[in-house]
Amino acid sequence: MTITPIAGLIGGLGLFLYGMVQMGNGLQKAAGDKLRGILKALTSKTWMGVLVGTLVTAIIQSSAATTVMLVSFVNAGLMTLTQAIGVIMGANVGTTVTAQLIAFKLSNFVFPVIGVGAVISLFAKRRIHKDFGQIIFGFGILFLGMTVMTEAMEPLSSNPSVIQFIAILGRRPLLGVLVGIIMTIVIQSSSATIGILMAAASQGLITFETALPILFGDNIGTCVTAVLASIGANLSAKRTALAHVLFNVFGTAIFLTFLPVFSKAVVWITPLGGVSRQIANAHTSFNIANTLIWIPLAGLLSRIVVMLYPGEEQIIEHGPKYIDKRMLGTPSAAIQLSIKELVRMAKIAQEMLKNSAKALLSDSPDNLLKTVSSHEEIVDNLQSEIIFYLSTLMAQGSLTQHQSTQVAGMLHVVTDIERVGDHAMNVGNFASYRIEKRIGFSEEAKNELSDLFDRVDAILSTAITALEKNDAALAQDVWEKEKVIDDIEATLRENHFKRLNEGTCLPASAVIYIEVLDNLERLADHAVNLADAVVQNTISPR
Repeated sequence: MTITPIAGLIGGLGLFLYGMVQMGNGLQKAAGDKLRGILKALTSKTWMGVLVGTLVTAIIQSSAATTVMLVSFVNAGLMTLTQAIGVIMGANVGTTVTAQLIAFKLSNFVFPVIGVGAVISLFAKRRIHKDFGQIIFGFGILFLGMTVMTEAMEPLSSNPSVIQFIAILGRRPLLGVLVGIIMTIVIQSSSATIGILMAAASQGLITFETALPILFGDNIGTCVTAVLASIGANLSAKRTALAHVLFNVFGTAIFLTFLPVFSKAVVWITPLGGVSRQIANAHTSFNIANTLIWIPLAGLLSRIVVMLYPGEEQIIEHGPKYIDKRMLGTPSAAIQLSIKELVRMAKIAQEMLKNSAKALLSDSPDNLLKTVSSHEEIVDNLQSEIIFYLSTLMAQGSLTQHQSTQVAGMLHVVTDIERVGDHAMNVGNFASYRIEKRIGFSEEAKNELSDLFDRVDAILSTAITALEKNDAALAQDVWEKEKVIDDIEATLRENHFKRLNEGTCLPASAVIYIEVLDNLERLADHAVNLADAVVQNTISPR
């Protein structure tokens, strides 16, 4: 069977990418599910972020995946832009591990490695052994893909058109950078494009000096995944993606300026291993040197990003803002701080409802629903933190009878607030389903829902203000508003059934409409529960 160079290159690339994914998945499983926690917890210093980014990316075998996680963390307020920049630097270093591995001449051992890995993965009893087998199997498939690509490129070494194009690249470094960017954007893996470079160089298709600008472009091209992930995210997440781009663009500009010097330095530190090892070492050296340049300048890079992407954005802190463990010894102060935290949590849950309502009644809910989802995580986290804080306060045994009643009331309130967030998330899920299935509402139905959303938002605002100010009169007003909402909800339900019978409403939209009504009615009930806590004097201090 004759395989053309293009077919061999495509097939080899597919094997390479599949092997890399398998190896990365095996490493992730063996490492456990702690990678996200490591990223969040160990990035207080830039240099620590670099180490963490290097470790995590070496394990998951993808700098793009690491930066996508960073974008999500910054979007949720779990990490600052400056912290993320350190991890971005480390991610660029960590991704060079793959190139170092494939620079080894292991083509004679490919099939035994694949066989051993497959046997261990399929027949091992313990999970850790299966994961280890998957790592070996992926490693073997990766090298098989590399071998196929190398052999597929052999006929191209005598092709006049290819020789002419390579000669042009050698004279125009900026064109080489552009080629590297395009290759990585198309393939979505800088490791794979580096592998192609190494395969081409090993067949004499491209010189080491010509490969360097393409390698620099690969580093820029890998940023596209983070850029795409930042679309629809908040301002800080967009800045994180921009920081990733600028880090590699600035590095490329610096090293292109000193290209002959850099080339000679890499050749000097690579006496053995041939051109493949030179390319691997150049990849590692570029990213390490670029990182060393920017570690002390991380703050400057952050300011440049803010200058290029200006604007103000309120980031909601993920953890508690007011409750303080040092105040547990002073119950009255601890209770006051807990009330402030409850009010903050309630306002975040209310904001979730507003965004879910906009998403349900619009045709482009994606951005809104991302915000709702990130806020739900914040609300859930606050619930756990507040419950733990109040339980610790109660367990001390130093509360008066009234203070014990207050704490017990707040434990009920925090659950009601969390349920508000749950119902807001439910509405958001219905919004997503409506758009996905292209289910429409009549204008009458939209107007009815819009009015009811406004009324529920108003009753929540009243209940939250009553809780914040310990205002019994406002709390009683919540009861009156809830009765009106009950009446309106019943009327809207009848109206919708009438539209359904008349054929002006589709059954699919009727299901969503009724479910949304149910969630809004329950939201009003939880607002009443908040008001009850105020009226019954279970929250307010004496």
